[in-house]
Amino acid sequence: MMPGLHHIHGRPLRGEFPGMERVHFGMGCFWGVERLFWSLPGVVTTAAGYAGGHTADPTYREVCSDNTGHAEVVLVVYDPEQVAFGDLLRVFWENHDPTQGMRQGNDVGSQYRSLIHCYTPDQHQAAMESRSLYAQRLREAGLGDITTEIVHPAPAFRYAEEEHQQYLAKNPAGYCGIGGTGVSCPVGTGA
Repeated sequence: MMPGLHHIHGRPLRGEFPGMERVHFGMGCFWGVERLFWSLPGVVTTAAGYAGGHTADPTYREVCSDNTGHAEVVLVVYDPEQVAFGDLLRVFWENHDPTQGMRQGNDVGSQYRSLIHCYTPDQHQAAMESRSLYAQRLREAGLGDITTEIVHPAPAFRYAEEEHQQYLAKNPAGYCGIGGTGVSCPVGTGA
């Protein structure tokens, strides 16, 4: 059974969240990704889940079989009055390697692909522009092309099982394969 409240801050994991914005980020294994976002000022709540595939109610085991088309993603609900979408994009780009295709580090499979699922046209435009800007920086650093999927409208978000919600807070020594390229992103910084 899914818990109703976030393990870290006690706010709801599900709901309408009036006045708030949503986005899904896929950056590899969702455990470390969720930890990146849950502590950012202006982020109301986060949840680990699955999106972008063809299975109606996937399980972790099914998604890990690489047969569902789903990616491990994190739902980020944020207050646009407190945190700019560009700042979230900067965290996204700088904390994984968006040039690896269907993998992140040692995690291999389509469930680990890099993606942004946008809920609004403005998010989509900002994400596309940020990809172009960051691609230039990556090329200058001698890295490959960005393989990140940027999708609008966002597909349905399927909540992962309770054990995966805020996993690294419950299991501080748990696996976290997240890692960036070391290349800074000019989005959200005014650079």
